[in-house]
Amino acid sequence: MDQNLKLYLKEKGIIYKEHTHPAVFTVAESKEVIKEYSYLHTKNLFLKDKNGRFYLVCLPAEKRLDVKLLEKHLHIKKLKFSSPEELKDELNLTPGSVSIFGIIYSKKTSLIIDQEVYDAEKTGFHPNINTATLEIDRKNLRIFLESIKVEKEVIKLE
Repeated sequence: MDQNLKLYLKEKGIIYKEHTHPAVFTVAESKEVIKEYSYLHTKNLFLKDKNGRFYLVCLPAEKRLDVKLLEKHLHIKKLKFSSPEELKDELNLTPGSVSIFGIIYSKKTSLIIDQEVYDAEKTGFHPNINTATLEIDRKNLRIFLESIKVEKEVIKLE
């Protein structure tokens, strides 16, 4: 686990359960490696708009992001994936390990959370590395979200 994240969670009193596993880079790979889990499986996308603003979008693993709908909601155009270099510089992450927890490193990223993730009893996120998953319950996820000092929004993503 990212040691800065571990310290951050400890300082905030956030309780989680860590599941270690072989490295996974996609939702499909994680389903092959993690056969049984009792939490909502998530995916996180690091995007940027044509003006260079960054967005970390967190949604259920099986849900497809309607980019055009999100652009309309945010009143922006040309939302696309950021580069690996931008991901490293902005969230201290590498491709395959993108996680909601990377937001602790954010300089100028807005966090967009799907309503289903926000309301889930338990969710799973990489701890900023792709060889583990942190299982976190609704109460502790909300403590985490309240603790971060970035622009954030919970919306129903289609």
